Amino acid sequence: MNQALVKPFVLLATSRRPVIPLHFLRNAIWSAFEFHGATMVRHRSFVDLSAGIRRLNLDLGQLQLAIAAAEYGSFRRAADTFCITQSTLSRSIHLLEHSIGIVIFERSRAGVTATAAGLEFLRTARSILEQMDTLVARAKPTDRGERGRFVIGFGTSLTAGHLRATLVEYCSRCPQVELGIVERSRARLATALRNGMIDLYVAAGDSFNISSRSTPLWSERVFAALPHDHPLAPQDGISWVDLSNQIVLMSQYDSGRDLEALLNANLLTSTEGLRIEHRDVSRGEIQNLVSMGLGITLVLESDTGTNSSGLVYRELRNSMGPSRVGFSAVWRGDNENPALAKFLKLLAERYPTSSLA
Repeated sequence: MNQALVKPFVLLATSRRPVIPLHFLRNAIWSAFEFHGATMVRHRSFVDLSAGIRRLNLDLGQLQLAIAAAEYGSFRRAADTFCITQSTLSRSIHLLEHSIGIVIFERSRAGVTATAAGLEFLRTARSILEQMDTLVARAKPTDRGERGRFVIGFGTSLTAGHLRATLVEYCSRCPQVELGIVERSRARLATALRNGMIDLYVAAGDSFNISSRSTPLWSERVFAALPHDHPLAPQDGISWVDLSNQIVLMSQYDSGRDLEALLNANLLTSTEGLRIEHRDVSRGEIQNLVSMGLGITLVLESDTGTNSSGLVYRELRNSMGPSRVGFSAVWRGDNENPALAKFLKLLAERYPTSSLA
C-alpha cells in the first residue's frame, strides 16, 4: 500500500484531536454532499468538493462528541462519558454546527434531538468514523459501501434464546452485511434510534414512541435466580406470592425495570416483607450478588444460559401457568437501509404472527 496514504491515519490514531486529512475525504466521499443551511447541494466538480472540504476542516473529536450527544440525547451525559465539562462539549458542537452551516441539534430542557439535516449529517459522521477505525486497524483501504451495514440494539441477553438464533441466521444469510451490535438501556436505545445511531432495537414490552414502527416478536418465561442453598431452591417452580418476604435485587438497566413492573403487578395484594433493592450494575453482576447470598433476582429465559456458579433458576408461575414477557422490534419507518429490509424479512419468516407477516 502507498505509504504516503497510510501515514496520516497513523497520525490520526495517535493525535489527541485529529483533523480529517484532505486526501482521505477526497477519496472516501467523492460524491458526498455539502450542507448549506438545511439543504444539501451536490458538488458539480471535484474542485467544488475540495473547496468545501478545506472550508470545513472537520475535527474527528467534534464528530465523536456529536455522535455521543445523539446517542444519549443529552449534552451533560455525553460530556460525563468523555470526562469533560458540559460547556466544553456544547462549545465544541456549536463550532461544528458553525463549520458545516447547519443546526445539528434542537436544544430543550429535556435534552437534545437531532434535526432533519442533523440526522443525515450524524449518519454520515458515524460512517466516516467507522471507516477511519477500520483503516487504522487494517492499514489498507476497505470499501463497505456495497456490502452494507446493519446496527441492532438490544437490552436482553445473547447467551441463548430467540435474539441469538435470529442474529446467527441473519449473519448466515447475509454474510456480506457488516453487523453492528449495541447493548443499552431501553431509553438509550430509543434515543439512538431516533437520532439514527442504530437501525433497529429489540426490547421487552410493547409501549414505544408513536413516531417509530414496531411489531411483537417472541415471549420469554420469567425465572427467579436463587442461591443454590435457598429455601425455595428445591421447588420445580415457584409462585409470585413466594417472593413476598424476599430481598429482590434489581438492575437499574433494562430489562430490570420491566421485570420490576411485573413483580409489582403480581404482588399488589401481598407486598408485606418484600424489599426491592436497586443496584447500578449490569444484569450479570446482579446474578453475582445473588450467588453471594445478598438476595434473589428475576431474570428472563435467555439469561438462564449464563450458568452462573452457585445459582439455580426456578420458573415463576401464576394461576394461568408460566409468567412471560413479550419482546418487540422497533425501527424508523423512514429508514431505507437495504440491510434493515433484509432483517425485517427474516423476522417475518421466523415470527409469522407478527405484524410484518
